[in-house]
Amino acid sequence: MTGFLRGSATAMITPFTASGVDFEAFGDMIDYQIENGTDALVILGTTGEPATMTEEEKLALMRFSVEKTAGRAKILFGTGSNCTEKAVFQSKKAEELGADGVLAVTPYYNKCTQAGLAAYYEAICRAVRIPVVAYNVPGRTGVNLLPATAEQLAAIDNLAGIKEASGNMTQVVETARRIRGKCDLYSGEDALNLPILAVGGTAVISVVSNLAPKPVKELVEAVLRGDLARANELSDRLLPLSEACFTEVNPIPVKEGMNLLGFRAGVPRPPLTPLEEGHRALLAAAMKACGLEARA
Repeated sequence: MTGFLRGSATAMITPFTASGVDFEAFGDMIDYQIENGTDALVILGTTGEPATMTEEEKLALMRFSVEKTAGRAKILFGTGSNCTEKAVFQSKKAEELGADGVLAVTPYYNKCTQAGLAAYYEAICRAVRIPVVAYNVPGRTGVNLLPATAEQLAAIDNLAGIKEASGNMTQVVETARRIRGKCDLYSGEDALNLPILAVGGTAVISVVSNLAPKPVKELVEAVLRGDLARANELSDRLLPLSEACFTEVNPIPVKEGMNLLGFRAGVPRPPLTPLEEGHRALLAAAMKACGLEARA
């Protein structure tokens, strides 16, 4: 299917306190995104640290997100797993709780075959009626969703798109060619938002837009209307911030960036650690250069 996502989606962080999820702070972040034009919120993706959350915390965050967003933006919940049965269960629960779609990362650690990937996504898509987005991020999962497999998946009625974060533009271009007109291509790598959009991407799922939702949205809009001069201007402005947001593993820097903006983002859960001081100074400088005013 095509047409599910167009524009900017933010891969939301999850703010924690010592006792659990900080729902009030998360609600403030949802409002910030919507007020600045973000089209969709991706919750419990990698950036949201679901690997360190209990099932009860994840369900509570899903319920809160649907209620707080109240239809003002699309909501996708991360439901991928290295167990197909668990991914199916989580996808069904997301649909039951009111998600507009689900984001399913490729199975991690198991290193399954391409046939295994196809069977995994077919099982998820059969289990729900809502759109499913496949997420390819081999640097984290150890498995790469190849273009031929993406083409196979694109034939599934409710497979809405491929979120590409392989970092390999040759592969991205080939995936775009094979899925064009069947399902959509989404950028999952902030540094490559402009080129992925330029080869036919319809949306970005961005980490940087936690901090800078408005310019990320403007970048997507500029490409989609064919204004590459403006798109390059915005990309040039955002790239140093993107680099600063990945000096340490995501979401360590972006959580500190949200703290600098005055949100109660807290710190990542172990085994992730707070941002190192030298990287904090680099991030603060990149935020200032991008026009983001630190309040903390």
